[in-house]
Amino acid sequence: MHHFPHNTGWIEVICGPMFSGKTEELIRRLVRAQIAKLRVEIFKPLIDNRYSRDEIVSHSRLTIPSQLVKSPWEIFELAQDADVIGIDEAQFLGNELIEVVQKLADQNKRVICAGLDTDYRGVPFDPIPQLLAIAEYIDKTLAICVRCGNPAKHTQRVVASRELVLVGAQDAYEPRCRNCFVPPDPAQETAVQEQLPLSSKQG
Repeated sequence: MHHFPHNTGWIEVICGPMFSGKTEELIRRLVRAQIAKLRVEIFKPLIDNRYSRDEIVSHSRLTIPSQLVKSPWEIFELAQDADVIGIDEAQFLGNELIEVVQKLADQNKRVICAGLDTDYRGVPFDPIPQLLAIAEYIDKTLAICVRCGNPAKHTQRVVASRELVLVGAQDAYEPRCRNCFVPPDPAQETAVQEQLPLSSKQG
């Protein structure tokens, strides 16, 4: 149980692999804020349209209404009247999100970000590591490895794809532990990266 401060803003980060309950935990916190009659605004990136365009949806099908945004600065503009701001799939919003959540927290707002801390290669997924560095509260969630049942910290891509960012669910990814995770072949990844447009390489 966190002891939250008074009369100030702060940043919370919920991170971990896919299927670890990040979005569930985000929804739980936002619902509690709504019950407390706080003004809550919820956002997710435009790229995440897997289950719904106007809701955050967990893999267990918990939902809460949300707004799609193209950039972090849209969040800054739309959240000016909010007390609590929820941001799902924060890893898709780029490094500008760091400045935006700092500014919102400096305005005495509670900002809760959920996202993948590593990508399908096992590499830190910006901007989540930077958000972890500036957050007051951090929660690392773990999934269950589908191969051996151990705690899973990795997201294993199980489909062939040339895309660095591939939005998907159980059809494309599964949680794996340290021992069962198989990173992609570096030589193959280099060949893929050389064929990607610059915008994809930066994503």
